[in-house]
Amino acid sequence: MSKFCDYMTIKQAAEYLGVAPNTLRNWGRSGKIKERRNPLNGYRLYTRVDLDRLMKRIESTGRRKPR
Repeated sequence: MSKFCDYMTIKQAAEYLGVAPNTLRNWGRSGKIKERRNPLNGYRLYTRVDLDRLMKRIESTGRRKPR
């Protein structure tokens, strides 16, 4: 069973990846990243493992986030 501290909010995940929160929402809708929901309030939650996996996929296609 995972703990709440194992998850990042959309704001934290966006900062971690260097993208806007709306970008994460779009990626979640299109299935590029797995979104979990907080059972109490329905907020999106992300794991570091899923975020790192997404970054590796992006890097392997040659796309890099702007600096």
